[in-house]
Amino acid sequence: MDRGGCIYIMSNLARTTFYIGVTSDLYARIQEHKTKKYPNSFTAKYKLHFCIYYEMQPSIEEAIAREKEVKKWSRSKKIKLITTLNPKWNDLWEEIQQW
Repeated sequence: MDRGGCIYIMSNLARTTFYIGVTSDLYARIQEHKTKKYPNSFTAKYKLHFCIYYEMQPSIEEAIAREKEVKKWSRSKKIKLITTLNPKWNDLWEEIQQW
């Protein structure tokens, strides 16, 4: 991704816990989560190594606003959002690596 921003949702193997983040470089950020670059982070602690959703935004400011919006949603609304892009809740890492 050259410019703009992206929100993403990480989850654990059982898909019971979510982490919603924002970045200007989705590939690098997901790689950091998967390699536990920050071993004391929430995603490392709860083993949230699976990217199950991402959404591109035209600017990082819009991505930050969208992240704040989605974080306020109920769990059921977040599940509906994830399911629209990723009905089987697969890890999207392989797709992201193709960029």
